[in-house]
Amino acid sequence: MSGGTEKKAYEGRSITVTFEARRCLHAAECVDGLPEVFDTAKRPWIRPDAAEAEHLAEVVRRCPSGALRYELVDGGSETPDRPTQLRATPSDS
Repeated sequence: MSGGTEKKAYEGRSITVTFEARRCLHAAECVDGLPEVFDTAKRPWIRPDAAEAEHLAEVVRRCPSGALRYELVDGGSETPDRPTQLRATPSDS
């Protein structure tokens, strides 16, 4: 989970998960929710086929920053219930 700016897609048989590193707040909702899918010690660190698509989608929806998104192969995709807002924080200098 680096600080890069690109969006990366992790394709599974039933679901594709995308990750945008610059949005990640490292809240660990994903890692705590499905450690068999989200494992930062492995590459790739997201393995969509390690869980049922619906359960994975449920965990992705918990991402507080919107860094994680998903799209189901059958066409369903994430619809956030509230817009994600990112704010710059003042420097401690």
